[in-house]
Amino acid sequence: MHPKFKRKLATGRHDRTNPLIWLIAVLCTIIAIAVVIAGIAVFIAYLVIHPRIPTISVTNAHLDLLKNDYAGLLQTQLTIVLRAQNGNMKAHATFSYMRFNISYQGQDIAVLVADPFEVPKNTSKDLNYVIQSSSIPLTPDQMEKVDDSWKKNEISFNLRGYARTRWRVGPIDSFKFLAHLTCDLKFHPLNGTYIPSRCTSKSK
Repeated sequence: MHPKFKRKLATGRHDRTNPLIWLIAVLCTIIAIAVVIAGIAVFIAYLVIHPRIPTISVTNAHLDLLKNDYAGLLQTQLTIVLRAQNGNMKAHATFSYMRFNISYQGQDIAVLVADPFEVPKNTSKDLNYVIQSSSIPLTPDQMEKVDDSWKKNEISFNLRGYARTRWRVGPIDSFKFLAHLTCDLKFHPLNGTYIPSRCTSKSK
């Protein structure tokens, strides 16, 4: 049986490392350093700018119409003002994929959407919605709750949804967030006035 020998990788004359390998190693090191420096630069820029995360909130609303009949059908119309707030003093913010659902007692009424838009630095933009529902069939239990709302002069609708937000820190990179909004909008049905409450998105 002949003895087996492991072949040694030939890297050049007299076992010296091939210059091409050195060149590749240097290039990889330079790229790694550049990535680290870019990351540090973005982090420092974030600390310097120290922006407030973009938010969506309800600033005003009105119950324009609330009508129910003995057949268990409910008709309603709401006016809702959403405010897109950009508290970043150094960069514009972009809002996109906005989708908010408004419902009553689990019954969907409408979906609020908007095309992508930009809010300049340290400013806000108001979005006005007028929501008119078709006749909504109510269960006996829901009909009873509507009657109670008239008696107590208070009714609530649920608003739930999200929007994608982002702003850029210099030319290097951008930060992205997902703004979630969930709250109950309460009104006095006798005159339609909105009962103010905290209704502002939380971002991830």
